[in-house]
Amino acid sequence: MNDQIQPDGSAEHAYEHGALGDAEYAEFMELAAEEGFDLEDVEGAIEEAGHGPLPVLAVVGRPNVGKSTLVNRIIGRREAVVEDKPGVTRDRVTYEAEWAGRRFKVVDTGGWEQDVLGIDASVAAQAEYAIEAADAVVFVVDAKVGATDTDEAVVRLLRKAGKPVVLCANKVDGPSGEADAAYLWNLGLGEPHPVSALHGRGTGDMLDAVLEALPEAPAQTFAAALGGPRRIALIGRPNVGKSSLLNKVAGEERVVVNELAGTTRDPVDELIELGGKTWKFVDTAGIRKRVHLQQGADYYASLRTAAAVEKAEVAVVLIDGSETISVQDQRIVTMAVEAGRALVLAINKWDTLDEERRYYLEREIETELGQVAWAPRVNVSARTGRHMEKLVPAIEAALAGWETRVPTGRLNAFLGELVAAHPHPVRGGKQPRILFGTQAGTKPPRFVLFASGFIEAGYRRFIERRLREEFGFEGAPIHISVRVREKRGKKK
Repeated sequence: MNDQIQPDGSAEHAYEHGALGDAEYAEFMELAAEEGFDLEDVEGAIEEAGHGPLPVLAVVGRPNVGKSTLVNRIIGRREAVVEDKPGVTRDRVTYEAEWAGRRFKVVDTGGWEQDVLGIDASVAAQAEYAIEAADAVVFVVDAKVGATDTDEAVVRLLRKAGKPVVLCANKVDGPSGEADAAYLWNLGLGEPHPVSALHGRGTGDMLDAVLEALPEAPAQTFAAALGGPRRIALIGRPNVGKSSLLNKVAGEERVVVNELAGTTRDPVDELIELGGKTWKFVDTAGIRKRVHLQQGADYYASLRTAAAVEKAEVAVVLIDGSETISVQDQRIVTMAVEAGRALVLAINKWDTLDEERRYYLEREIETELGQVAWAPRVNVSARTGRHMEKLVPAIEAALAGWETRVPTGRLNAFLGELVAAHPHPVRGGKQPRILFGTQAGTKPPRFVLFASGFIEAGYRRFIERRLREEFGFEGAPIHISVRVREKRGKKK
């Protein structure tokens, strides 16, 4: 049977080793053995770095049923804020967890505040997005209280979404409470797992069920079809000109534009011919400063924008050049980077700026957006169409950087020269060294480095900077993980 050739030209079986082909993988493992690393640990590190996004588990339920307590139990530490009153968790918070050797993301949901949105609208907004973005769901119900009307409403959402569901009957502190849990069979979601999130009782059996429900790796939602249009999400604060930009690149009034901030509610997909290619542009709702304080439709719109970024390949962040770069602009950029999307910065309303404002804007970009100095930048005017021809080359450059792959041999030659010229600082009488590494994945580029000791964050940033200088990666966030050799002499 022939190996199916992937868009990047590699054979399908190469993905068993992240981005490494069979020959490169074998050579790499031989190098790891020579350096005294445990080969199973090396294999696990490549798998972790190379598989792309982790499967996502959403923890949903009405207020004060113990969602955050359960999340803390799953991740094994007290991260999520817990208090014995409803509505403590407001924003969705994501954590990494591991159970039985498998890693996944856990999303703690909340924000179901009756006084802000009305309970029905709030539950629908928060739960529907969390469910839509997840690969599986843990639905938490208070076994002592039993199923309420709100629980029934969430059940309807779960059935509509069609995602795998694990029913958690929480607050079952002993055998006497298991009879209460049994009543939850009536919800029609299968077996209720009696759990005490506070004391840990029953969480192991529930997590075993979670692993059965979660896929090994989530399906990629972008670029599924070979040669299909690339997905570009236009994101930014409200009224920054996203819809105007989409209309300008489309050459017609595709979406409603109004001076009133918040005109766009739902992400709008448009196929647009630009630069001789077809692109799928997604106009999104503006992301406001405090999601959990928004009213009704605005709140829901922000959640849908976050989902659109997850499904995109490139995030074009629009920034209003006539205003000072805000903390919110920085948060939006960070959201795109954390989602692992290729990044382009578009400074809008450039034609309205005088020389003095342009000077100060350049200084602001250097200081406030210095962490993404690697992102292509275009100065545009969505109103007049100025410099629109520069948008496609910037997007193409970001995509190229996002998909760049450095062969292991070339990477290790580069690392050897780098470590020799700029060794890690001595700490505690020891000087850790980067021994070797590999690029285990692309979209975005993901590297795993193997070292003789702990590598400080500052030195990791130095390595990232030099990687960019040497290999480009324009417009792409780079993920670097480091594995430390526990002991020498594991070589057999």
